[in-house]
Formats: sequence, structure tokens, C-alpha cells
Amino acid sequence: MEILNQIAEFLEKGEDKSVHDLTEQALKNGVPATQILNQALIAGMDVIGEKFRAHEIFLPDVLLAARAMQAGMELLKPLLTLAEQSGLGKIVIGTVKGDLHDIGKNLVGIMLKGAGFEVIDLGKDVSPEKFVDTAINEKAGIIGMSALLTTTMPVMNNVVELLKQKKLKDQIKVIVGGAPASEEFAAEIGADAYAFDAASAVERVKQL
Repeated sequence: MEILNQIAEFLEKGEDKSVHDLTEQALKNGVPATQILNQALIAGMDVIGEKFRAHEIFLPDVLLAARAMQAGMELLKPLLTLAEQSGLGKIVIGTVKGDLHDIGKNLVGIMLKGAGFEVIDLGKDVSPEKFVDTAINEKAGIIGMSALLTTTMPVMNNVVELLKQKKLKDQIKVIVGGAPASEEFAAEIGADAYAFDAASAVERVKQL
């Protein structure tokens, strides 16, 4: 449908007003909200994710596209049930206790929302208990943790251990990221996945 392609294209260019106006028009034309969400907004953000991963575009472009997506989502949200909004599932993210770096984590949150996930962002300096308790209370299937300091990396291990203690390791998956993290580290602590950047985080989360 031509209008859906146009919304996706304007989203990729970061033109939030055009995305808003065309989304409004599509709704008036009787296009279902779920179709606009999946075939225009998420489709556009998928292209942004691929281009970002290939280094064809940069962080400011991603942020502009995310803002354009939000302009469309404002119109769609009242028409979508929670289940439709978060069709891909729910993830709890945060920077681990003792670590106050959150630029990478924030970008991961934006990209995950753009891909259609419901994201619960706990911010920075998050304790293992808060990660696990929130995941349980919110019925989230994945915990995503970021660390930029080698000294805070053990907190990631503590989260995995806490899930094991509560016998939830099979139900709640764990993905880790951040400059000092690696595939080897993730395997060592028993995490389910490692992501080296925001675009790969979306891919890994989809796989989980």
C-alpha cells in the first residue's frame, strides 16, 4: 500500500511531521492501526537498524527516525491493545549497579522499541534484585544489562545467579552488552546472549 511505504520512507528520513500527518491520513482511509504499525513504522525502523549496523547512517539519524516513529505511535497507541503494541514481547533493560553510563543502553532501548518490543527501562545503577523482581512483576521474558566498567561486570553474574536461585533461568533470558563485555564473558556467566552494539542487540533479542 503506497501510503504505508511513504510513512516508512519519511520515518527513515526522520521527518516526524510527515509521519504524523500520513499516519493520520492512513487511519482516516481505514487502514488498520496494526497494519500501519507493522508495515510502516516497524518496517521503517528495521531499515534504520540495518543501515546503522552497516555504518551507512549514524546515531543522530537513528534518534531522528525514533522521534518520527514516536510521532506516528502517538496516534496509534489509543487504537492498539497492549498486546498489539508489544507483539514481540517485553524486555527489562538497565545499566548495572555501580555503573552510571547509559548512552549505549538508551540507544538499545530506542532500537528495541522501534523494533516493536515493550521496553521497561530501569535506568542506571540497577541492583540484581531490581532487575529480577521487575522482570517477574512485569512478566518480561528477557533482562538486558549494560556495563561500561570492568569493576561492575560481576553484577551481571549476580543477576544470572539470582535467576538460578529462583529457578527462573529457563523462563527469563539474559542478554549482556557494553564495552568490556564479550561472547566469552556472556558464556562464562551463563548469559543467553551478548550484543556488541544496539543494532545487534535487536537481532539477538529477536532470536531469544
